[in-house]
Amino acid sequence: MKRIFYFSMCSSIILFSCVSNKKFSTMQQQAQARYDSLYARSQNDLKGCKDENADLTRQKLILQGQVDNLGRELPIVKENNTQLLKQLESLSVISSSQAESIKKSLDNIGAKDIYIQDLQSAIAHRDSLNLALVMNLKGVIGDLNDPDINIKIEKGVVYIDVSDRLLFNSGSYVVRDKAKEVLGKVALVLKNQPDIEFMVEGHTDSVRYSQGVLLDNWDLSVKRATSVVRILQYQYNIPPERMTAAGRSEYITVASNDTPEGRAANRRTRIVILPQLDQFFKLLEPKKE
Repeated sequence: MKRIFYFSMCSSIILFSCVSNKKFSTMQQQAQARYDSLYARSQNDLKGCKDENADLTRQKLILQGQVDNLGRELPIVKENNTQLLKQLESLSVISSSQAESIKKSLDNIGAKDIYIQDLQSAIAHRDSLNLALVMNLKGVIGDLNDPDINIKIEKGVVYIDVSDRLLFNSGSYVVRDKAKEVLGKVALVLKNQPDIEFMVEGHTDSVRYSQGVLLDNWDLSVKRATSVVRILQYQYNIPPERMTAAGRSEYITVASNDTPEGRAANRRTRIVILPQLDQFFKLLEPKKE
């Protein structure tokens, strides 16, 4: 009986010893895991602190730069304030006559602004009229691709160029019948604008010409201009006081005279719609109170 009891006690002691070792190992593993987790968290916190410290350092440098800039600008601001104070002191002692003079100057500036606005309005009105005139001319002439007729606006002036190939035979100042039809279409538009005055200019190339009563290119250009003016007056009833005939000879070119094509372009008759300068002169007149 004693042997059985002894054996039982020994078995219990051995069993208890084995269980305790397993628990200890488990607890040791759990402790190591908690330690590793705490260590990793500490490392992350340390890295975050370092990054935050770096950001604070950068912000400090930026703020220091701004402070330095303000320190440099402060003397300039003080100097400007000093100048403004001096100007205010000067203004505070101006006489009544000086104040009145300043007021008149300001009034004159306002008047000039109104004058400029009037001029701009007149120019815009002129440009719109010129555009309408060009559209009407192109509408009645019809063939906009005709190389012998060119209608354009340059610097606020309307030009109608008709080549001498269409208007005249070589060396002649007698207008051809076909050209009279074109002049009739132009006259139709000009008659509907009774306030318009225009100049008919004759142009030649640089080849010297002399025959009969024509002594040179001056004579030829003038005779061609007067021939066109007479047709507009006598056949299409345009009042002569609205027209001017002029000869420009070879001296106002649109192309080089070194080529046949250039000389052909320079031989032309130009109708120049004269600007209505009286409208602008009226703006220069002092307005009555």
